[in-house]
Amino acid sequence: MDGRLQVFAGNGNRPLADEIMSVLEAPLGRAIVGSWQNGETRVKLEENVRGSDVFVIQSLSHPVNHHLVELLIMIDAIRRASAARVTAVIPYFAYAKQEKKTSGREPISAKLLANLLVTAGVDRILTLDLHAPAIEGFFDIPVDHMRATPLLASAFRKLGIDDLVAVSPDAGGVNRAEEFRLRAGASLAIISKKRPGPDTAEFIEMVGDVEGKTAVIVDDMIATGSTLAIAAEKLLERGAQRVFACAVHPVFAGDAIKVIETSPLERVIVTDTLPLPNRCSSKVEVLTVAPLLAEAITRIHKDLSISALFN
Repeated sequence: MDGRLQVFAGNGNRPLADEIMSVLEAPLGRAIVGSWQNGETRVKLEENVRGSDVFVIQSLSHPVNHHLVELLIMIDAIRRASAARVTAVIPYFAYAKQEKKTSGREPISAKLLANLLVTAGVDRILTLDLHAPAIEGFFDIPVDHMRATPLLASAFRKLGIDDLVAVSPDAGGVNRAEEFRLRAGASLAIISKKRPGPDTAEFIEMVGDVEGKTAVIVDDMIATGSTLAIAAEKLLERGAQRVFACAVHPVFAGDAIKVIETSPLERVIVTDTLPLPNRCSSKVEVLTVAPLLAEAITRIHKDLSISALFN
């Protein structure tokens, strides 16, 4: 791109946006992103973006729908101000669990969200660890799908734990756990579970040897924490000495913090794709994805390879 690099942010995760700009050694673009007195979202750019290569950082955190509308309106404002290109940087992509119909008369909400973003005028998406990688195919524009698993694996390598086993909490997460295993120098175990209802999990069986080992449950997100708690108990029953967990997105819905605090988990390592609650468990450790996203923004702006980051 010949245009200037400019970065704006919504209110979904301003601390992360500030950290990204600290790495880039540049200020965030000036903009009013708030609400009118009637509750409608208000956006006004206070920078000239004509001909610029513009990035909008917005994690779709709680309240999800409010932050989604903020992002859509910001994209529209930037597009109408004649930016050369608009890239939405979405560290946490909401509705990613709703990527298919599980029964009749259900929406495919992730596809609808993709349509909304494209209709608003976005040219490119930069995101981290989609719950369902197939969501990339919902877009007819480029999607740079980053992975934070190397960051999590590096954190466990630094702990110097022997006999580490990476545990996938379900069959769908095997590829993620396998990548963690290769990078952390661990073995692999897989838990089979079913979901009898929304946000509930039921243990069925486990494949792999965990006896006498330190188990790390590897997942993409922590919602209610129930899956982690059940898995940790089963791993200890199967002979694991210690149980850790790591995940990219700390959704922490409902009583998740309490569930983690009362579970047998020794430590839970997450990233800052979502803002953490003020009262968080002492068991939770947070790694920042700011350097990774800052490097990706730089590479996209300069038309350099993104995949080279994971070689």
